[in-house]
Amino acid sequence: MRFIFLVLLCGSTPFVLAQAKPGLYHYAVDLTQVKDDKLFVQLETPSISQDEIVFYLPKIIPGTYAIEDYGRFVSDFKALDKKGKELKVDKVGDNGWKIRGAKKLKKISYWIEDTFDTKLKEPNVFWPAGTNFEEKKNFIINNAGFFGYFEGMKEVPFQFSIIREKDFYGSTGLIATQTGVPMPNVNVEKQENTNKRMDVYSVENYDRLIDSPLMYAKADTAIIKVGNTEVLIGSYSPNKKISAKEIAASVKEVLMAQKEFLGGELPVDKYAFIFYWTDQPVTSYGALEHSYSSVYYMPEQTLDETRQQLRDFAAHEFFHIVTPLTIHSEEIQSFDFNDPKMSKHLWLYEGVTEYFAGNCQVKYGLITPQRYLKVLQQKMQTADDYKDDVPFTEISKYTLDKYPDQYNNVYQKGALIGMCLDIKLRKLSNGKYGLQNLISDLSKKYGKTHAFKDEELFDAITKLTYPEIGKFFSASVGGSEKLPFEEVFGSVGLTYVREEKIFETSLGLDNKAITVVTKDNNPMIAIKDTAALNKQGKMLGFKPGDILAKINGEKLPDLGPTFGSFIEKQKKSLVEGGSISYTVYRKSENTEQEVELKAPVIKVEKTKKHLLDFDTAATPEQLALQKAWLTPGQ
Repeated sequence: MRFIFLVLLCGSTPFVLAQAKPGLYHYAVDLTQVKDDKLFVQLETPSISQDEIVFYLPKIIPGTYAIEDYGRFVSDFKALDKKGKELKVDKVGDNGWKIRGAKKLKKISYWIEDTFDTKLKEPNVFWPAGTNFEEKKNFIINNAGFFGYFEGMKEVPFQFSIIREKDFYGSTGLIATQTGVPMPNVNVEKQENTNKRMDVYSVENYDRLIDSPLMYAKADTAIIKVGNTEVLIGSYSPNKKISAKEIAASVKEVLMAQKEFLGGELPVDKYAFIFYWTDQPVTSYGALEHSYSSVYYMPEQTLDETRQQLRDFAAHEFFHIVTPLTIHSEEIQSFDFNDPKMSKHLWLYEGVTEYFAGNCQVKYGLITPQRYLKVLQQKMQTADDYKDDVPFTEISKYTLDKYPDQYNNVYQKGALIGMCLDIKLRKLSNGKYGLQNLISDLSKKYGKTHAFKDEELFDAITKLTYPEIGKFFSASVGGSEKLPFEEVFGSVGLTYVREEKIFETSLGLDNKAITVVTKDNNPMIAIKDTAALNKQGKMLGFKPGDILAKINGEKLPDLGPTFGSFIEKQKKSLVEGGSISYTVYRKSENTEQEVELKAPVIKVEKTKKHLLDFDTAATPEQLALQKAWLTPGQ
């Protein structure tokens, strides 16, 4: 194979590509040359056979289900012929550039800004789908934020070269075709040139390029062998609170359980977990799946502080090697990055994946059955905050426009759809066939290269299983009937109460009464609507705009994974007849004061929803199905 080589130059063009083949995209980025928080991207273009062509960066990428408009971050875009003469370019919306005289095109160059600290206005880019340029520290390379494609030419192969510091390492699910190549020096006396290295990667098309993120930093990595798969853990923790080896030790048993859950073999040879831990205040964080890797943006904490959430995240994202890698619709296989058509089946891609992430952990003893019921209960309670009178398939298909505020329900109701489907299959098969078996059969039927038609999936599943499953889909997934919790929980020996009134102590705040504001660059909880406070909250005398500083004398932690456990601790400390206090920051005219609010603890009426427990009077038949549902090898 003939590789690309780079020659460093002076001036506004940091490098050029040589020996470019006409049938490939040849990209190069120099991570050692950050200017004004931007990087220079250069492309040796494939041959163009038409007079005009549009070059795009993505509007959206798979997995995010939100508009990103990566073209916004491009500046100084130039299209050049072989003599270096600029061709005429017209901007097309936020993400496109129409190039005239395209038959002469040989080279494209532009500067790209990162998304992590951009001052550009909305839409905000989901952190794990973003880009980060921290010179000599860290680079997050989600390729949608770097590299574009020509209209109608997504299937052309891509090759890209990353120039890096000598001691930097690229964490990625890709296997480099060439790595650590010393850079040819224009001036050998300049020591900085000898400290540069180049890695070269090749992919078969644009879809695989976008599916293959990278993180460059000083090496902090670990390797886990999971069956036939080599799993790389790459981590960047700015204050070294957590290491790749600690992460690997924590998630290893989850990955081993997932391997057994999936039948002992995995459909990938290499997989990469890419962790970026931020020491900046956060109001949101999360992860984004890819076929051979996943990217995590999380608040920097010690392993003890984040252990279970880390396992939950890793379990969810790793299961995406099944959906959508081996099971996906035509909309995903032929994804249009600038005019996307959404699939109806987010319940499968995200919902079933989320369900498996929890069910696998209880089956292999990583969480207790009682803890697992709490997980399901929380999902049912959270799902109640979303629309339940619209078919889930419709919410999925129109998540970009009509229902963008409903997307997060895929991790709640979507997972509960998976649970109901699993239990119904177990019931119909006397415990012998469940959702694991169905996903395995669908993987065999379709696989990586064969997509299903969106409208035909329910019928295909019904033919593989039972007529009753088709009725379930029509009623509760493609229809707007409520999920049949009473039926499914009863069949596996659980008691279930959809709703009951109780009296209990309270911190006085409901979600509808509060919001998140920024104070001194830190996100904090503030009172938004005093009318939404319960009786305890009204007794405390909150006012709109009050920012919470302390509860019962204890400072509120940063909004992050430990915030929930802090709130639970405060709730458990309440005793009827005792006292509850808050310290708040309250503005009065042009001043701000700390004000202490105090009130006696009372019990307030509250509606408890989705109460779930094991039935001590369950029948042998129910217990047999419960065992098939919650234990391995079933």
